[in-house]
Formats: sequence, structure tokens, C-alpha cells
Amino acid sequence: MTATTPSYEARTKSLKDFDPEVFTLIQKETERQEYGLEMIPSENFVSEAVLQAMGSTLTNKYAEGQPGKRYYGGCHVVDEVENLASARICELFGADFANVQPHSGVQANQAVFEAFLKPGDTFMGLRLDQGGHLSHGSPVNFSGMHYKVVAYGVRESDGLIDPDQVRSLAKEHRPKLIIAGASAYSRQIDWKLFREVADEIGAVFMADIAHYAGLVAGGAYESPIPYADLVTTTTHKTLRGPRSGMVMGKEQHRKAINKAVFPGLQGGPHMHTIAAKAVMAKEALTPDFKVYAAAVVANARALADALMKRGLNIVSGGTDSHLLLVDLRPIGVTGKVGEETLDRVGVTVNKNTVPFDPQPPSVCSGVRLGTPALTTRGMGIAEMDQVAQFIYDALTNVGNEAKLKSIESDVKELSKKFPLYKHRLVK
Repeated sequence: MTATTPSYEARTKSLKDFDPEVFTLIQKETERQEYGLEMIPSENFVSEAVLQAMGSTLTNKYAEGQPGKRYYGGCHVVDEVENLASARICELFGADFANVQPHSGVQANQAVFEAFLKPGDTFMGLRLDQGGHLSHGSPVNFSGMHYKVVAYGVRESDGLIDPDQVRSLAKEHRPKLIIAGASAYSRQIDWKLFREVADEIGAVFMADIAHYAGLVAGGAYESPIPYADLVTTTTHKTLRGPRSGMVMGKEQHRKAINKAVFPGLQGGPHMHTIAAKAVMAKEALTPDFKVYAAAVVANARALADALMKRGLNIVSGGTDSHLLLVDLRPIGVTGKVGEETLDRVGVTVNKNTVPFDPQPPSVCSGVRLGTPALTTRGMGIAEMDQVAQFIYDALTNVGNEAKLKSIESDVKELSKKFPLYKHRLVK
């Protein structure tokens, strides 16, 4: 053994022993998750099985290409892993094919752009400031920088997507791609409408269900699979899997998507993450997951009702999904201040624009709340009323340190009743 070659004992040291600095930071983050209320709707808590797959030896394997057609040797085992993940995803969603290689939801979306558009082509997506996603046409994102964007929006009267505007803009601009999907839209999206509009002008219809995928899988939100040509999603929100993405769709688009993902956009897939997606899909195929998905929506509706009862304004008057957008203007608090204040008491949310927001995106007039993570912990409708009280009390006591400290203590006590990863905390 040379001086530069670590011994087996050195290579098998625990993280705590080898790098106590990183270990301590991970412990601090675990503690934050354990003793706070995670209410960002795009965040959730994975199972021990998903964590184990993510931290497995599969991280060592390079596997450019598709199963059976790799550019590296030694891929016979990871071929089985990827085939298993794809098969389970197709079973879960009823898709003809699934490419599970994208590293994120944005890369999944980009694969569709690469497969069907050329730079300068026109596409349609929901406005970012009215609930859309960055990759649906923001000028600072690849989608807005390289393509011509036609943005549809919501009605000011009720906060719902305006179908007349969707149809009229499509007929006027004739985009090659129409995207339905959102990151801050709480209501059921009318997938059939977008299919009809796409057919009228000969466009490709893509549904981005990054936020709704787990609800779709659990039968708590209508699926776009029967309507869309391609369906993209992240895997870490309501699906409760690893932080990653995937593309599903009709068989005739399989080859174009596979080519767009590799070699078009990325090199070797993350096989440890793909294994975790397989585990995620197995969990989502269980009867328990249907119960979970229904509970997420029930909790979101209960939370919306509880906040409205206390005088807060919910955009569109409620929710059909896992998220709700709270307009804080009636209580004179900005989204930025609201996020910072709630963070102070251990309730994690994100500031968010509301439709027709007079504030800039760095300030916002609202906060976005979600129930996936709280539901994973086992919280129900009774707890949603408690949480609503915490939120209301904090937002109406901005700067009152004594009151905020008291709320923080109450938040921690509630969290302790629904343990998460406390077995991972070193006493």
C-alpha cells in the first residue's frame, strides 16, 4: 500500500468520524426539519428506504445511454434498476413510456423543448407572476431566452385560468407547444381544454405536473395522461421521492425524448437517484399512498378554511390540491416580511406573488403554503386548525419578540408529537 492510497479502514470511516464539520451541519438541518413545520408545497419528507437508495453504491456507476444500449461496460445491474423504475412509473401513471434520467423538473421540461422546438419557435405557458413556473417562459430562464413566449393568465375576478384567453392567444399566435401546469395554482387544471386547443392549431400539448404528480398518482387530482402528448414532473414534491425529474408520454414520442435527454442535454444518469425513484414508485403504488394523497388535499382545504375564518384572503377562494396562496395585503404584511416572520417561529413557507401583484417579485404580496410534508408526518384536520392559528398569530404580531418566541415554542411542541427523523439525531 502506497502512502497515497487510503487503507480500507480509512475509506470506511463514518461521516461523523471523518468529517465532523459536515456531519454537524447535517445534524443541524435534520433538527430544523424535526422541530419545525415544513409548509413549502414543493417540499416533502422521503422514507428511510428512499434515503438508503440515494446513499447506495449505485452512485459509483457511469451509465450513459439507455438500458441495453450503454456507452460503458458493467451496466447490466443498473440496466435492471432503470428498467424497474420505468416500468413502475408507467404502471403508476398509465403512461406508454417513462424516461427517468432527467436530473430535475426543469431538465425534463427542457427535453420536451429540445425534442419539438427550434430556437425562436413560439410556445405558450402560464405567466410566472400568476402561478406559472420559471421554465414556462420566464425571460431569465432558457425557456424565455431561446424561444418566443406567449403567456396566458388568470382572471382577476376569481384567480382561475381564463379558458377564453388560452384559446384566443393560441389561435392568434399558433404556438408549436402549449404547456399546462403551474407552481402556484391551487385549482384543478382543465387538461381537456388544453388538449382541444392544441388540436385546433396542431400544437404539441405538454402537461407539467411537478406539483400535482403525487396527487395524480394517488387519485386525488385528475390525470393529464389521457390528454397530453408529454407529461413532465419532478419527483420530490407530492410524489415524496428524491430530488429529480422525469418525462412520460405516448409511445410515438419515446425516441425523440430519449434522444433529447441523452445525448442532447446530459451525460450519465444518476443511478442512485433512479433507484430511489423506483422505491418511490413502489411506495406510491400501495393503497396507503391513495389515503395519503386524499389526506393532503383534505388538509389543504381545512387549512384554507381555517385561515379564511381568521380573516386571511386565499387566492381563488380555496384549493383543489396540496397548496394555497395567501394574499397578505388585508393585514398589511408583505410576502417577504411574512416569510421571514414565519421562519422566525419555525414555520417554513415561501414568499410568492399573487395575481396582479403591485409588489416586485423580491417583496411580493403573498405567501405560498402546502400540506404534503405535514401530512407525511401524520398531521390531520385538527392540526391544520392549530397551524392556521400559529400562522395568523405570527403574521399579526410582526416584531413582537415575546409573542413570536411563545409561538415558536408551541410549534416545536406540536412537531414533537409527530416524529420524523429523530432517530437520526445524535443525543
